[in-house]
Amino acid sequence: MWKTKSFSELSTKELYEIYHLRVATFIVAQKRIYQEVDENDLNALHVFYQDDSIVAYSRIYKENHHVTFGRVVTDPAHRGIGLGNQLMTNVLTAIRLHFAHLPIEIEAQVPVKGFYEKYGFKTVGDPFIFNSTPHIKMVHEALA
Repeated sequence: MWKTKSFSELSTKELYEIYHLRVATFIVAQKRIYQEVDENDLNALHVFYQDDSIVAYSRIYKENHHVTFGRVVTDPAHRGIGLGNQLMTNVLTAIRLHFAHLPIEIEAQVPVKGFYEKYGFKTVGDPFIFNSTPHIKMVHEALA
């Protein structure tokens, strides 16, 4: 079941599962060392798919004069069945509902920029290193 919750609405089990999935992917599997849990979690909308556990996730939050989302992840055991596309649909729906007047800016890992291009995102500038990984800034007009 797809859910969208603020930080204060998350149960302790949901929060644990979100952090477990994110750390397993972005720290352990990608062999990166950085502060994965940050202050943005407190103000974000958390979008996730929960069956027996959370297997797909992203967070959305306002940043300056735009909205952004990140930590887009699907559990490796659940990849290839369309959850990534469903996640993006749910993220964009949440942005349309809560941040419709704001343009969208993200920092995507370079290997997955094509995924975001399918949803109308355009690259801006050159790739850069963020937390030891090549990223690219991508933008999308506000959703009405």
